[in-house]
Amino acid sequence: MGVWAERVTPRLVAAGESERVRALRVRACEGLRGEVVELGFGSGPNLGLYPREVTRVIAVEPSDVAWDLGADRRARSPVPVVRGDLDGQALSLEDASADAVLSTLTLCTIPDLPRALAEVRRVLRPGGRLHFLEHGLAPDEGVRRWQHRLEPFQKRAFAGCHLTRPIDRLVEESGLVLESVEREYASTAAVMRPFVYVYLGRARKA
Repeated sequence: MGVWAERVTPRLVAAGESERVRALRVRACEGLRGEVVELGFGSGPNLGLYPREVTRVIAVEPSDVAWDLGADRRARSPVPVVRGDLDGQALSLEDASADAVLSTLTLCTIPDLPRALAEVRRVLRPGGRLHFLEHGLAPDEGVRRWQHRLEPFQKRAFAGCHLTRPIDRLVEESGLVLESVEREYASTAAVMRPFVYVYLGRARKA
């Protein structure tokens, strides 16, 4: 990764987000329990949103900058957080060792997403769930055209972030059972639509 991706992108991501996205994060965290693996933990924007049933969070986060930015949040967290692996494509966790996996606005940046989702399926206990809030491919043809046009610039500016991944289909293809998924634009501004078509859902390991 270049200097921009290593030093600037984590700060841009940590700078803040809309109230609408925050509300979607709250819903993504609902129902989490036990030992939770969080992919793309970043600076910890989901801290304070975990239910009381969560006993520990294993944070998968490659960026030292993002991790350092979240130090104060982690210190205040009632839920213990430990930093685990740096790469969601190759988790060192044992098979069937996690009660749940949480991913919020992370699957867009993982280079080999099918491999990462296979790892999610491997580490989940039977009946364990992937909770996800992700942005991706929109249903409207005009928005899709802009997503394809803008994706090369988006990937350079935001550490490989893709705009055109069909998140629900990719989750299903991993072998997880898609239990629920809601799809919507997280902003009403037309200019933002290529960036903010979101998928909020859960998938279960059979």
